[in-house]
Amino acid sequence: MSIVTKTGDKGTTGLMYNRRASKCHPRVEAYGTVDELNAAIGLARASAQKEYLRERLVGIQKDLVTLMGELATLTEDLPRYVKDGYSVVTPAMTATLDGIARDLEAQNISFKGWATPGANLPAAGLDLARTVCRRAERHACALQDDKALNNAEIIVFLNRLSDVLWLLARWAETNEQGVK
Repeated sequence: MSIVTKTGDKGTTGLMYNRRASKCHPRVEAYGTVDELNAAIGLARASAQKEYLRERLVGIQKDLVTLMGELATLTEDLPRYVKDGYSVVTPAMTATLDGIARDLEAQNISFKGWATPGANLPAAGLDLARTVCRRAERHACALQDDKALNNAEIIVFLNRLSDVLWLLARWAETNEQGVK
């Protein structure tokens, strides 16, 4: 099967369960922004030398796939989505981020004032990811305001993730210094 389906040639894209939506629909904006976030994290992970950073980032990326799937499902299709065995964003996923944050903060990461992105490639990628994460959070909030988001944990997860990405960027500045 070819990746070139031509089904989007008229400005629509597929959602779960053969639903179609405009490519500028708020739901598509939300999961598309999470896709951008995943790519930015992938750039940071690919440029990281330290296993500590790579391991945490790949775990986050796997959770983002879960998040994208949920966002790509209309609220009326969510019961079917869950019944079909797909995962949704859970408090346990957010708790994992809380654990990463606690671990990073316990390492006495050095930072002073506002961070200036670009100390090294992994840190810059993480700062980019953080800003994309905040945009994804705004899109999720818009869906919630429109009663098109049933799972409030998505917003909690994205909010926590942006904090973790900030901490990871500071960690990378401190521990990935050889990467320019």
